[in-house]
Amino acid sequence: MCFTINPYKTILVGLLIIFTSCIDKDVYQENTENNQGTEYVRYLYPYENEAQNVMAEIMLETDNGIDTDIMEAEIPVLKYNKSWLFMLTQDDCKHAAYSTTWAAINGKPLSYNYYYSAEQLAAGDLPPDVLYFKKTLGSTDGTGKEVRFAFTTTLAPEWEWMDAKTDVNKGFTKNYARFYMKSGLTWNNMYEMLAYGTGIAFHDVNTEAVNQEDSIIKHYTLSQQIILNKLSGRGCKTLAEPSGNKTYVTAAFNYAPIVIMTAQNTAATGPQVVPLYPFNVQTDLHKGLLERTFYDSSYDIVSKIESELRKSKEERQAVHVGIHGTGVTFAEFLLWLNNTYGKDGDDSVWFPSLEEYYEYNYYRVHGSVTKEINGNTIKLKISLPSQQYFYYPSVTVNLSGIKKEQIKQITSDNKVTGLSYTDYEDGVMLNIDCRKYLVEHATHFVEKYESDFSVFSRNDASYFVDMLKDSEIKSNLQERLRR
Repeated sequence: MCFTINPYKTILVGLLIIFTSCIDKDVYQENTENNQGTEYVRYLYPYENEAQNVMAEIMLETDNGIDTDIMEAEIPVLKYNKSWLFMLTQDDCKHAAYSTTWAAINGKPLSYNYYYSAEQLAAGDLPPDVLYFKKTLGSTDGTGKEVRFAFTTTLAPEWEWMDAKTDVNKGFTKNYARFYMKSGLTWNNMYEMLAYGTGIAFHDVNTEAVNQEDSIIKHYTLSQQIILNKLSGRGCKTLAEPSGNKTYVTAAFNYAPIVIMTAQNTAATGPQVVPLYPFNVQTDLHKGLLERTFYDSSYDIVSKIESELRKSKEERQAVHVGIHGTGVTFAEFLLWLNNTYGKDGDDSVWFPSLEEYYEYNYYRVHGSVTKEINGNTIKLKISLPSQQYFYYPSVTVNLSGIKKEQIKQITSDNKVTGLSYTDYEDGVMLNIDCRKYLVEHATHFVEKYESDFSVFSRNDASYFVDMLKDSEIKSNLQERLRR
């Protein structure tokens, strides 16, 4: 694809070239002599049993001399105290959502001309032109722990091609038809993406009556049941409006499970798209219709980012990108975002899925943090009330009037599975994760590493183990990764 570049964009092109210089153009090296590929194993986090309406406790044992009367606790506007928000929704349940967008973020192989699926990746059966970034893409939690970018992909549950089988034929070079683009994502691809934090959304439903609200609601219900069956009880609460059709939006207003929506334009009448300014959000955004934009090129996205970052954080609009297919050029944009504003840049961006952002903001508005003082021990009680189909019971808490060096020990109850903390402005920031099966999730990836001993499996396993709070279990998993 060719773009007309103005002088300002020429500068941006140069920046992209600089930051994409760490792409390895050689063949993807996952399948070494010690790793000949493994059989794909279906894995799903037990979403149906995720923790809901969490009440967690954190205990801080401190030094003497802390003025507890001035100590305040709050959940900040953006997780990890980031200063701006980026979101990405990929429409049409595209095959590239797995083999390009998800792959680029998670350090997997990329291809200019072909596509692959989860079964092929597991077996090391890959296109002939694969290349890879020498890193994963994300930001940090403020304490140095990696948090990979998480985008939203739409699903097409009523279409049979999501059940399509994948041809695995490692070493066959007579033709590469098995790497041609499929009609869309398969469920196996989706399982893999969910494990790494990708969010999901409704989009098209399989009805010809696309201008009849009742028909769309009926097919939302049918689609939801398929999603629940396929994704181990995980439901969908998000809509990415298809083709500017506002009937999907009006139907979503009357379909209770959909609580947040995004669309790219405003109709003359009916539901109105609302731009999101995170630092001005006062409500829980329930049934909100948030604005997103389909840009002509990656350079236009960069221009939008740079324009927003010239403003104070209170005035910044969230940069929410809508996209259909993606290729290596867009993957290079994600690499630039990592290198400029992510973990290898100034670390200012938070890049969650739309459903994770909605949940975090809901916790911020409806949750509470209270403190109890007993001598030199501070007990924080964190309440995270939830709605149907909530899967991200995780927040940042800012505690003013104390420094990290004044904390002798920090412990938590068993509701807290992930915990990190560090100094922040006039106090301490704590990142608290209450996902119920975070240990089991990390253990799965350690076992996957032990089945193939590849550097790529080890990096993934380390990433998920690092999410855990310090404990004997975490130490044991880390020890297994050192073998």
